[in-house]
Amino acid sequence: MPTIAIIGALEKEVAQIKEELNGARVAQEAGLTVVNGELDGLSVVATTAGMGTVNAAAATQHLISKYAPQAVVFSGIAGGLNPKLHINDVVIGKCLRYLDTDTALIAESAPGLEEFVSTPALADVAAAVLAEHGFVDASADENSAEKDPKQFLCGTIATGDRFVTGDAMRNAAIEATHADCVEMEGAAIAHIAAKNGVDCLVLRAISDNCDEAYDAICDREFDLFEYARVASDITLDIVRRIAAAQ
Repeated sequence: MPTIAIIGALEKEVAQIKEELNGARVAQEAGLTVVNGELDGLSVVATTAGMGTVNAAAATQHLISKYAPQAVVFSGIAGGLNPKLHINDVVIGKCLRYLDTDTALIAESAPGLEEFVSTPALADVAAAVLAEHGFVDASADENSAEKDPKQFLCGTIATGDRFVTGDAMRNAAIEATHADCVEMEGAAIAHIAAKNGVDCLVLRAISDNCDEAYDAICDREFDLFEYARVASDITLDIVRRIAAAQ
């Protein structure tokens, strides 16, 4: 049975996915709580990696090494950088760039890349699922934000090891990466997937506009859960679409 690995940085980002798995089994492995179950004919392993590139990379490598998934899907929340995007809009990681890393030095090692991508076929599946959920492609309609608050964009995601908040950090992130949103794990997930020759998809729901401290976002418990749930709902339907194509 083919396997899909699903990773989130926060437990809120993975909780719903774990609840949907049939015959779920829980194991403690490599500092992770890994849930293994089935969804529509696919084997699914899901875990909460923790925040930051090291946690993300370690979790990805462990799941790839132990479970040999055909694809790794990372879903969760991010801070918006593109003014066209609003809270609850979704960014598909067509391109993933490190924010505060000397990428030329990283590229001296396999897979020899300075930036990374979601597998195009999986990005296409994500776009189709988002359209089915009523999201409008923000790149296809310049006035989409005025007509429908639910948007998605196949765009650029910036990954750094610091939580980006405030005008100075936000502007620096935009200048360095020209990204549509910023977070702390996506490029590392795609990096390790590329290193192992495994397909990947990085999907982010916008939770804020990089104008709040992390503690402030956490205080909005209900909102944070809802933002994470947007990404989880889409991820589950993407997995179902992959299962149907088997």
